[in-house]
Amino acid sequence: MADASAEWGHFATVLIMAAALGMDAFSLGIGLGMRGIRLLNIFSISLAIAIFHVLMPLAGMFAGRWVSTLLGDVAIAAGGGLLVLLGCHMIYSALRREGGAVVFDIGGFWGLIVFALTVSVDSFSVGISLGMLASGVAVTVILFGLFGGGMSVLGLLLGRRFGRWIGEYGEAFGGAILLAFGLKFLF
Repeated sequence: MADASAEWGHFATVLIMAAALGMDAFSLGIGLGMRGIRLLNIFSISLAIAIFHVLMPLAGMFAGRWVSTLLGDVAIAAGGGLLVLLGCHMIYSALRREGGAVVFDIGGFWGLIVFALTVSVDSFSVGISLGMLASGVAVTVILFGLFGGGMSVLGLLLGRRFGRWIGEYGEAFGGAILLAFGLKFLF
């Protein structure tokens, strides 16, 4: 019974982290969507973001497991500290941004790859933390990919219709969630 409860708690933690990282894709999607993106491009942009939201944490988890074998018990504190730093950075980035969400110019294949990589780089850091904490790989990367792609679709569609204020608060909210989980692992 305790194992089922622990597994459910771990799943809920990964689910909330995936949503928090998806908020970054959401806020950048709003900024890009406000430029008048075509509906046909929304699918390709969101697919690229979803793929990178799978690949980046996967690479981070493997790196985190390697670091975990080197650090032993210190790995949990290091993973929690990394989440605290990442959360603070996301909040700081959202608060210091002037003029709304950052907007990327997606011009062709390489522009799309750079955009998806930029949106997903936070997932690598969280993947390192989860790798140190021995998180389940398959469930984690699937949830990260689903939330990254789904939140970017939502952001792109909403960006076509609504104002700039949502994007600024989305990234700050995601950062606050990562900060809270980092503090949970530290204390």
